[in-house]
Amino acid sequence: MSEKALEIDFDKGDGVLPVVTQDYRSGRVLMVAYMNREAFAETVKARRACYFSRSRGKLWRKGEESGNFQTVREIRVDCDADTILLRVDQHGDGAACHEGYESCFFRVLVGDRWVTSEPRKVDPSKYGPSYGHSSKSGAK
Repeated sequence: MSEKALEIDFDKGDGVLPVVTQDYRSGRVLMVAYMNREAFAETVKARRACYFSRSRGKLWRKGEESGNFQTVREIRVDCDADTILLRVDQHGDGAACHEGYESCFFRVLVGDRWVTSEPRKVDPSKYGPSYGHSSKSGAK
């Protein structure tokens, strides 16, 4: 059964909604970011992930600095139409995370400590000193 596309409810998040980005083949969660209407429209049109950077207050075209772009294979919306799921193919060095890991979820809580659970795909310094944003945790 086909339905007309739901209107995404950007009003719930003051114009910015969460986006869960998942690898299309493996199902692994790669990252969580945000979109406004403009980023969503660009993503739908170009089939390449475009997010809204809350810290910079502007569109963030995934991979524009690093080459680690995402081709969008499928877009889903949750039951309340206020969270988006992108299923993507990750390109470039295979790192969705600005710290050089395949996924932003590379730390596992073991007891009372965060432990890095996988090797880096790439050293992010390769992209230059202004790449990404600073780590909020001291863990590497």
